[in-house]
Amino acid sequence: MDFLLHHGITVFGQWISIAELAGQLFALAVVFLAQRRTLWTWPVQVGATVLLFAVYASAHLGGLATRQIAILAISVYGWWAWSRHNDPVFGIVVRKGRLAERLSMIAAFALGTTAMALVLDALHASWAPWPDAALFVGTLVAFAAQGLGLVEFWLVWLVVDAIGVPLQISSGLYFSAAIYVVFAGLVIHGWWSWNSSAKQIRARRGEVMAASS
Repeated sequence: MDFLLHHGITVFGQWISIAELAGQLFALAVVFLAQRRTLWTWPVQVGATVLLFAVYASAHLGGLATRQIAILAISVYGWWAWSRHNDPVFGIVVRKGRLAERLSMIAAFALGTTAMALVLDALHASWAPWPDAALFVGTLVAFAAQGLGLVEFWLVWLVVDAIGVPLQISSGLYFSAAIYVVFAGLVIHGWWSWNSSAKQIRARRGEVMAASS
């Protein structure tokens, strides 16, 4: 891993390690794969997690580094969950979250961010504990919702992107910041795609139920 962290390329005067380049490209591929609801989303995410853990740890971003460990666990869960919800007709089943699920996501993000920020600050594990914590918790909420097939996970990613771009720039990770901007465009398209699929699945199931009654 040291080789990947200490060797890289220079783009427009900005040096980028191989680990950061590969990790962010893998992460970008995850968003692309998630739009298409393929199981390959999760193993590719595992690869991104390993690489980005090394990048963020070397940049002394404790929250961003620690979240990669949690993402690894959620990726295993997501892989299992999507395997179980792979309908032969509809593919990976997606749906809009219920009100209780939406409120739970908001509560988890707010309370989790507060608790994580206080921990990072107390341990001096991050020079920017609040945005670092928001990225940490927001990512976990987004991946958990993605594993459940909830359309709203894309909206959580938009919040993560809005926080992540200035933090990455402040950390000198300009390539990662640029990737976050690209993420935003893919996330908007992903939300539209999943939202359309959820409506189609609900309509088709309604037709099936009506025909069988």
